[in-house]
Amino acid sequence: MIRPVRLDDAEALADLVRTDRAFLAPWEPARDDDFFTVEGQRAVLAQQLVEHRQGVTVPYVVLGPAGAVAGRITLSRIVRGAFWSAGLGYWVSEAAGGRGLATAAVGELKRVAFEELGLHRIEAGTLLHNVRSQRVPERNGFKRYGTAPAYLRIAGRWQDHALFQVVTPDWG
Repeated sequence: MIRPVRLDDAEALADLVRTDRAFLAPWEPARDDDFFTVEGQRAVLAQQLVEHRQGVTVPYVVLGPAGAVAGRITLSRIVRGAFWSAGLGYWVSEAAGGRGLATAAVGELKRVAFEELGLHRIEAGTLLHNVRSQRVPERNGFKRYGTAPAYLRIAGRWQDHALFQVVTPDWG
């Protein structure tokens, strides 16, 4: 259901973000037109692969039932030291929504974070009004722990977010 991104995912991802541009717009930062091209997606993936080699990002694609790319899921802002934490971001295409793909993908990346990367904590944030997206971390054992005012610039304006976290019970 998930696998690490590859540069050759750029075409499939460009098709998805272009097709779902209006669907994703309320939940994403404002994007310039280049983002929706194969070259733009290749640049995003190349940067994430650099960050992966640096140990601060773990980028994956979400796969649909037929194995086609249906979205993205990423652990980012990985911090070790005293924190051992990462931020979680995910989206699935409008056509793939409502089928449990995001929930399953978060469950698998949670396993990777705790079992393979040895992290202690994962944080996720959603827009306050994005109840559908809030169900995804909740179904994976995340607990809502607060609200961050003006947390991220989404759809062209600073918006409040509900914050969720999950902590592995047997770290260390």
